Amino acid sequence: MPNSAAKHILIVGAGPVGLTLAYALVQSGVAVTVLEAEAAVSRQLRASTFHPPTLDMLDAWGITAELIAQGRITPTWQIRLHETGEHVDFDLSVLKDDTAHPYRLQCEQAVLSDALEARLNREPSARIWRGARVVDVGQHAGGAWVEIQPPGGGPTERLDASYVVGCDGAHSLVRKAIGSDFEGGTYPDTTMLVTTHFDFGALWPDLAGVNYIWQDEGTYSLLHLPKVWRVSLHPLADRPLEEEAQPERIIARLNKLFGAEHRFELQEIRPYRVHKRLASRWRAGRLFIAGDAAHLNNPKGGMGMNGGIHDAICLSQTLVRALNSAPGGASDAVLDAYERQRLPVVRDDIIGQADRNHARMQLRSLDERRSSLAQLQALIDDRDRLRKHLRNTSMLDGLERARQLAQA
Repeated sequence: MPNSAAKHILIVGAGPVGLTLAYALVQSGVAVTVLEAEAAVSRQLRASTFHPPTLDMLDAWGITAELIAQGRITPTWQIRLHETGEHVDFDLSVLKDDTAHPYRLQCEQAVLSDALEARLNREPSARIWRGARVVDVGQHAGGAWVEIQPPGGGPTERLDASYVVGCDGAHSLVRKAIGSDFEGGTYPDTTMLVTTHFDFGALWPDLAGVNYIWQDEGTYSLLHLPKVWRVSLHPLADRPLEEEAQPERIIARLNKLFGAEHRFELQEIRPYRVHKRLASRWRAGRLFIAGDAAHLNNPKGGMGMNGGIHDAICLSQTLVRALNSAPGGASDAVLDAYERQRLPVVRDDIIGQADRNHARMQLRSLDERRSSLAQLQALIDDRDRLRKHLRNTSMLDGLERARQLAQA
């Protein structure tokens, strides 16, 4: 571990966002220590969608090729009426002049974490300290610090650095140290994430790799990963969650949906609540937050992890500028650039877009759904409007807006 606080960043949390930030900083000559309570990269299926600009960013490090090798390229995504089979397909090849990767990639987020961790482990200026639980965070005039509980217990230890960044999730200790409110709320519906090897494409050959589907008993989604299909269901309102999450109950619902007895061998069942929250402040002095520590959004549209990765790239640039500032430290103007660029984009282009996606899929009547579908089809038939829509939903416009905010 670097023994000096000078040009040294402490990152709390070794998820995709924390590891992306760490590697971006190391590539710019900054020493990092990543502190993570968990002993290894989580294998639990969480985010699985990589958007075009995220793939563009990671390509410079050779990581996109690894993701593609272990993922599934998804050139189209679909919104569909379950009862009738009516659907619209959004073809991302429209973005071929806007990005080097005009598609979504379906790949487990652990693949990204593995690739980043392997690279960081080869860097002499980086350390990932697993099993180290952060118990306190603070700062002083010349730097910031964390207090950790080392693996196996024993006395706590204090580490000093130039800056501390919290990539430590929804219950972020760093966000609390900043004094930031986590404003927003929780959607009333619970989501049940289910994975299965069953091939839904064999039942409906016109399915895309990513599908958002209206259905009277609750909307659902189907995402095709290389080895499994990922199904997101909502429990029925008149049944307890514990009952709805039982394998036999989920299999019965899937059989009802698809009209026959099928062999749905379930691999994973994970119920979770969906939040819409935004931190009121992303920085206080030498403390910063990024990713889920700063924002949570509805997963429809697959923008949460991508937005966190975009946070990390932006913050790395801010921190490098700060560390290269004149003696005496960076000005508030330099340090505030990160929040100025990212907070409005997350609020409007990520949380706002995800909220609109959620609202659209909550349409209840068949007439409303068909009207929405007709509007989407009209959008697809107008190539200029379609490109604008896909730039927005693929997060390209949000990044362009962040670049403009940086120059304001």
